[in-house]
Amino acid sequence: MIKNSVLLSSLTIFLLSGCSDPFTSAAPQSRVAPLPAKTVSETKLQRFHTAMIQVAKSTKNDPNYHRIALNTQEEKKWFKDLMYRLWDRQITRDQFIAEGVARYPSHRYEFAYIANAYQNY
Repeated sequence: MIKNSVLLSSLTIFLLSGCSDPFTSAAPQSRVAPLPAKTVSETKLQRFHTAMIQVAKSTKNDPNYHRIALNTQEEKKWFKDLMYRLWDRQITRDQFIAEGVARYPSHRYEFAYIANAYQNY
């Protein structure tokens, strides 16, 4: 079950990151609270993964959406944690966009797109 969750998370992050040049975004480091692994129920994580997949699939329908360079495990974890915090309403849409743009300044559109898409789930 956990192995499937990890695989699903990796696939979803890959889909959300799209298909642009991985060297177009330089990003400063930021500290983000990690996903609370032991305090989150499997059901809640499953709902989050389902929403994440739906958002990832929707990016393929938008020609203006460009890949966010998530090339390292640290970057992927940061992004997943940020998306979880938005989905779980630990942060607002504006906070999500601000944190994303602080790290990837050239991807304001993409962070706004993701934040808007999560409102549907």
